[in-house]
Amino acid sequence: MTTDALVETYFRTGTPPDLPQGHFIDGELAPAASGRTMDSFDPAMGEILGTFAAGDGEDVGRALSSSVRGFETWRRVPPAERTRTLFRIAEALRADADRLSVIETLDSGKTLAEARGDVMGSARLFEYYAGAADKLDGRAPNLGNDYTAFTLREPVGVTAHIVPWNYPTSTLVRGIAPALAAGCSAVVKPAETTPFTALAIAEILVKAGLPAGVVNVVTGTGSEAGAPLVADPRVRHVTFTGSVATGTRVMQAVAPNVTGLTLELGGKSPLVAFDDADVEAVADGALWAIFSNAGQICSAGSRLLVHRNLHEAVVARLVEKARALKHGHGLRDPDMGAINSAGHLDRIAGFVDRARARGVDVLCGGETVTDPETGKGWFYAPTVLDRLGPDDEAVLQEIFGPVLAVQVFDTEEDAIRLANGTDYALNAGIYTRDTGRAMRMARAIDAGQVTVNDYWAGGIELPFGGNRKSGFGREKGLEGLDAYTRAKAITLAA
Repeated sequence: MTTDALVETYFRTGTPPDLPQGHFIDGELAPAASGRTMDSFDPAMGEILGTFAAGDGEDVGRALSSSVRGFETWRRVPPAERTRTLFRIAEALRADADRLSVIETLDSGKTLAEARGDVMGSARLFEYYAGAADKLDGRAPNLGNDYTAFTLREPVGVTAHIVPWNYPTSTLVRGIAPALAAGCSAVVKPAETTPFTALAIAEILVKAGLPAGVVNVVTGTGSEAGAPLVADPRVRHVTFTGSVATGTRVMQAVAPNVTGLTLELGGKSPLVAFDDADVEAVADGALWAIFSNAGQICSAGSRLLVHRNLHEAVVARLVEKARALKHGHGLRDPDMGAINSAGHLDRIAGFVDRARARGVDVLCGGETVTDPETGKGWFYAPTVLDRLGPDDEAVLQEIFGPVLAVQVFDTEEDAIRLANGTDYALNAGIYTRDTGRAMRMARAIDAGQVTVNDYWAGGIELPFGGNRKSGFGREKGLEGLDAYTRAKAITLAA
């Protein structure tokens, strides 16, 4: 069915498109060993979308046993054949983009355009790493005439991927695509509020030619399914995206097994605008840096640091743009979709309510809203908090919603101090016409990625990851392969 047909059917019948049922283990869907299920919700309606398997340690054990066997099969597949398989997967994702985009929208709450961008970007990720699978070469160091030496890049083994609810498709694929290119197998635990695209993609992988058992998916809660997965000694690398608190627990869980770990834990990223920047460009950049995916992005530009001379003009234009944004059910493709869960909506509202109570200027938004067509759903109005101090809660803590904290600075030194003034160091954006200033700021700001005059510049080809409490390790780009390979040195005496 086309996207339009899927959308029309859902709104007419309330029936979602073919949601996978069960875990995906050893190449097929299977119920939970306990028989238990959980509900997943359509955030834009606040109503149950479907049910899925509630996994536990027994299910995780079955998946890991399958992935151990899958690894022994997949590691022996010639690199050129792995390349061909990943290319087929990329084409299969594109062919099924309509269905996957609708499922992603219904499960996460984001807009259809955002979901389709995630699916197409995921196809590109498979394509990118397909091109790398047959180029993972070693080196041949010169040790002199008496020795011949070379290195091999070997796959690390079974990998575990804990996937968050804000980007259930693209975060899944940015982990498993390089793992598969390297010859690893994977067990995936998607977030309990967004389980369905991981299951649908797992089915696509096998149909495209990936051997059964190379990628398995176990659904359920973090405590019952995620915890036994990351603590199992059969797992040789864990890739986790989520909160600092949970990431810390994952570090503790993998330590006894000396398991490799990639952590992406969120951010409080600054967009820094100097007084020579274009007002319209800054306002538009700041708008989408924070209100894309309703602000539920770890790398969102959640702080606008604006020069005092530009502050009034930028904030006025930004507020005008924010008030014009349309929210609603993601399948109607508004400007901004829903908040993923009722609990998270309450958390966002709590931050703003406390800010208002302590006298912060709330220039727009600052309230929960509903879908204007149905009066249902979990939505929060685009919100701008003005002139916040460096120690304000809304500056220091990750709200993870459509709430922008505005700070004012006078000098480059002030901007650097404010930009580096939180525990996070994931992204940063700089707006200025002065190239020298841009380079000074880019070097001085502690962040894994820095962009100039376009907050979302960059892409799959560049490494992504943070410093300090934003985590460690890098995904995407050629650097994304590093976590899934290990070097072996071999030396032969003459």
